Amino acid sequence: MFDACRVLIRGAGEHASGTAHRLFACGFRVVMTDLAQPEAIRRTVAFAAALPDGAVEVAGVRAVGYGPPTPAAVRGLDGAHVAVFVDPEATVAALLRPEVLIDARMLKRDPDTTLADAPFVIGFGPGFRAGRDAHCVIETQRGHDLGAILYEGAAAPDTGTPAEIRGYSAERCARAPADGVFASERTIGDTVSTGDLLGAVAGLPVRAGVAGVLRGLLRPGTAVRRGQKLADIDPRGDRAACFTLSDKTRTISGGALEAILVHLGRRRP
Repeated sequence: MFDACRVLIRGAGEHASGTAHRLFACGFRVVMTDLAQPEAIRRTVAFAAALPDGAVEVAGVRAVGYGPPTPAAVRGLDGAHVAVFVDPEATVAALLRPEVLIDARMLKRDPDTTLADAPFVIGFGPGFRAGRDAHCVIETQRGHDLGAILYEGAAAPDTGTPAEIRGYSAERCARAPADGVFASERTIGDTVSTGDLLGAVAGLPVRAGVAGVLRGLLRPGTAVRRGQKLADIDPRGDRAACFTLSDKTRTISGGALEAILVHLGRRRP
């Protein structure tokens, strides 16, 4: 139904990919952009994995990775899959001319996305203000307003603290102890105990702060900054959840879909 409506999504991490998955399933043509070395942690549910791997499938939807966008590559897109370009500046927008642009990078700071980037611009989470950077903002903080569409104001500010699961918050996330290249022999889905070695950066160990299942892990060989998130541990220990879209992702993507449908219907609540 919406195959003529082109949606460009900046970022191809977890929540961006959940949104791309939902929009593609609903018939939209979806193109995504990301870094040459993506920084997605939940790689098993992120279309960013299509860039180093060539192609990836998430919950039945296939994505194909491309290099930097070219006119020929964009003309060749037939809507049969989600396309992911190495294009952190989203220059593909000039070739694609999308009806909708979603900035789903979750940068949590003032964005470089503007209202002029597409007829309808959506921003995910902190850093965006409706009417200034985007036509609407989707709330990404867990709680009563998760997934809410904001046509005025901004999303809740970043707390800097991961969501609590079974009493654990910051302990769930392993971070880089220094600048360097992340090395690891671990695999997403591994069961770990508190103190287990997850990898290393610049010869310094990265250890698990809590027991559970390794739900997310940065791709080994990626250059990182001190303090950058490297791994996510779920203390509930449900291995199957490592390979499926989360409730948070589904809620955020639902908000984005609703906002687009309202835009296409030219109606506002």
